[in-house]
Amino acid sequence: MLPGMAEKRKAAVAGVTGLVGRGLPALLAEQGFSVTGISRGGAGNVPGVDRWQRPEAMDLSGHQAVINLAGEPVNQRWTEERKKRFRDSRVGYTEKLVAAIGRLPEGERPEVLVNASAVGYYGNRGDEFLTEAAGAGDGYLADLCRDWEDAAMAAEDLGVRTVMLRIGLVLGKEGGAYRQLRGIFRMGIGGRLGDGRQWMPWIHIDDLRRGIIHAVVSGTLRGPVNGTAPAPERNADFTRKFTAAMHRPAIFPVPAFALKLAFGEFAQALLDSGRAVPSALVADGFVFRFGTLEDALAGLDG
Repeated sequence: MLPGMAEKRKAAVAGVTGLVGRGLPALLAEQGFSVTGISRGGAGNVPGVDRWQRPEAMDLSGHQAVINLAGEPVNQRWTEERKKRFRDSRVGYTEKLVAAIGRLPEGERPEVLVNASAVGYYGNRGDEFLTEAAGAGDGYLADLCRDWEDAAMAAEDLGVRTVMLRIGLVLGKEGGAYRQLRGIFRMGIGGRLGDGRQWMPWIHIDDLRRGIIHAVVSGTLRGPVNGTAPAPERNADFTRKFTAAMHRPAIFPVPAFALKLAFGEFAQALLDSGRAVPSALVADGFVFRFGTLEDALAGLDG
């Protein structure tokens, strides 16, 4: 290192090749971090990653921040085998990550762990406003998220500021739900799910990534944090606004029984209502760029 040059701080990102993760290294670099990518597939084409590690060879020494976005996608029919993968890739992996932190000398542990969670933590809560103070709900996803967060919170006992980011439906044109919905609605075969009254907490991918960076650099944010936009939408309104942005009709509502036939137990997650609002992020000074669904869809279609 040349005289007068400060050594960069280091951040490790697990799940860096995923939809959300692959946009983080460039943002972390803007904050003065060099980035270690942790991925099962090894090195990938992710701009801004300085070095790579495999999960089984994870070494977090010298890292001031750790971001964990790892987890098998749950938007598929839930078999017992898949449920095991969902749990292993979330609870099991987080336990291993925290254990790796615990093996470091006390003064060399990361300052912050930002660990993914999901709004499924709240279960089916009708019209209730769900700030981070709301308790866990009932059902498979709620139990999974509660155990996931418990695994992450063990890092607090190691002196690491820990944030559990309860993420809603992510809208990003690079892939995921937005691309799937856009394809369906462009064919004119989309419609509300069930009676359409269930609340859908969503977030634009740019705001989610910025929120993760905010959680890293904030000295005060900790505990559960809703990674959702300030204005959740009922499913029927979400569908209407989405199809209007696509200039397509929404004429084929999908009844609950048809969802359950098609997706089994996972269908309940599509019908559950979660009116989650980002109280902790807003209170910590975070400003959303896409506060309404109309703004988010316009940004994605631009």
